[in-house]
Amino acid sequence: MVDIATRVHNHRWRIDPIVRSLIDTDFYKLLMCQSVFRNRPKTQVAFSLINRTTRIPLAHLIDEGELREQLDHIRTLRLTRGESTWLRGNTFYGKRQMFRPDFMEWFEALQLPPYHLERVGDQYELTFEGAWPEVMLWEIPALAVLMELRGRAVLKDMGKFELQVLYARAMTKLWEKIERMRAIEGLRIADFGTRRRHSYLWQDWCVQAMIEGLGGKFAGTSNCHIAMKRDIEAIGTNAHELPMVYAALARDDTELARAPYDVLADWHEEHDGNLRIILPDTYGTAGFLRNAPDWLAGWTGIRIDSGTPEAGAEAAIDWWKSRGEDPTQKLVIFSDGLDVDRIAELHAKFSGRVRVSFGWGTLLTNDFRGLVEGDALAPFSLVCKAIRADGRPTVKLSDNPEKAMGPQDEIARYKRVFGVGEQERVEVVV
Repeated sequence: MVDIATRVHNHRWRIDPIVRSLIDTDFYKLLMCQSVFRNRPKTQVAFSLINRTTRIPLAHLIDEGELREQLDHIRTLRLTRGESTWLRGNTFYGKRQMFRPDFMEWFEALQLPPYHLERVGDQYELTFEGAWPEVMLWEIPALAVLMELRGRAVLKDMGKFELQVLYARAMTKLWEKIERMRAIEGLRIADFGTRRRHSYLWQDWCVQAMIEGLGGKFAGTSNCHIAMKRDIEAIGTNAHELPMVYAALARDDTELARAPYDVLADWHEEHDGNLRIILPDTYGTAGFLRNAPDWLAGWTGIRIDSGTPEAGAEAAIDWWKSRGEDPTQKLVIFSDGLDVDRIAELHAKFSGRVRVSFGWGTLLTNDFRGLVEGDALAPFSLVCKAIRADGRPTVKLSDNPEKAMGPQDEIARYKRVFGVGEQERVEVVV
């Protein structure tokens, strides 16, 4: 077992880089990247870092030179022979050769494109521009770098023994959560915590703790590098990025209204089984389900990622029933801001009515709340999103207006096209 406290105390980024592999990323990113590579390879996009928790002054906490060193290091990474063999030959979701030879040849030669970084007041403006399949792979490592550098800034003045106590307390905190989850009959849970983790070493420790503590209840990790290293399942499907870009490319309101379904039609051609998971909230779950084509009702399940999770799950159950489907055979994946209490509540409420699963993110891999003075290691809401596609702005509405993004006039247009009315505001913690 790695002595994390000693490793942190002796940090030298060239020995311990924050991102150490092109597959130190989420599995859904690679699945989506292959879909984009196949269907929209020439689309030009821009991604931007967005700190939703503006009280965290990242530009004061993080040295610009250190940030550039980490980002430059990521641009030196290439897929290794072992990583390529794992992706080409492993079985994912019961399917061999999930990644096609033409995509793998492209990925093996990939160098991530340049970045643009400047300081704007208390924050950093970090953007990436270029071909969609290349630029999209910056999202997860960029977030991981900013999150870990913020953590390192807080930890840098701590002595070795203080760090040992800190990590012992954090380990105890997580293990107590795991012990509570052992009692949940039929639990199925995966690690979704790469993008806002405390560090790579900590995420890897959390995964090992879940393996030992939960056994068969632990379904796997979204992190490809850790999945390969620990010989466990890589977990993930698709994200809001796909409908956001497809919608931005729409030429009129009719195409805009169809865009979220065009995304899933392309996905339907490539994947089956447990990869056919609907993410309906990009432009409002209610409108998405109301206008969804019948063939989508036959998909395996739905992921609930914003708004009130109970409301999202109930809407899905009612929709399946209205389309002649049996909800008890459908999978509902909860993945928004979860911790043990909510996991237990949601499992108790929906177990038996649907097949319940959980993607546990930031409060698995970055819960240092209350462990340092001033709560300086508490997680915060940092995202990296597509903001333009072929020169047109992207929009996300979500089931929670606190997560909406895009120009105000376009937000109003999207609300009209997708029939989004009043929404309940829910505090965004992570």
